[in-house]
Amino acid sequence: MSDSEIVVRYWAAARTAAGVGQDALPVDGPLTLDEVVRRAVATHPGTRLAGVLEICSVLVGDRPVATEDPTTVEVRPGETVEFLPPFAGG
Repeated sequence: MSDSEIVVRYWAAARTAAGVGQDALPVDGPLTLDEVVRRAVATHPGTRLAGVLEICSVLVGDRPVATEDPTTVEVRPGETVEFLPPFAGG
């Protein structure tokens, strides 16, 4: 991971929808979580990724942010965003 990218990790159904386990989004500075989601979805056009990400729990680094407004959550270069869909039984 570099200071000029944000790593986006997909788990379970999100991984299936994206077709990959993670993406490295090149950035020049911080993005909002909303922007990260839009860029991640744009990286995988024609998939069901957008719908899956809407139901995911989200971590920025090790901080849960799913209940926060994604337009106000700042993601800095070098950070990791993880999308965790609901799992059966949990």
